[in-house]
Amino acid sequence: MRGKKTIETVYAITSHTAEQLGPAELLALSRAHWGIENKLHYVRDVTCREDQARAHAGHAPQVLAAFRNTALTIIRRLGYKVVEGFEHFAEHRQAAIAAVRGPRTE
Repeated sequence: MRGKKTIETVYAITSHTAEQLGPAELLALSRAHWGIENKLHYVRDVTCREDQARAHAGHAPQVLAAFRNTALTIIRRLGYKVVEGFEHFAEHRQAAIAAVRGPRTE
């Protein structure tokens, strides 16, 4: 439907009252929620191929998810885009180890 304007009504449950939050604030909350989905879960699913993981027993899925989250956090804090960071550290393994160790305090 190109060029056709549509209106969509979305219902949501929140602990906030109408007096506490108006439509703009509710939209911001909704977008913030999806921002988490897009920044973390989507990246883990697509870039880290988490959905294809074969580890399903015991605590392995949670442990591997924690490792993936840690790797993503380190990559982003160092200023890399996710794919760029994975490629960089795949080629520079010692830099990856140094990044995990963090700054030296002597």
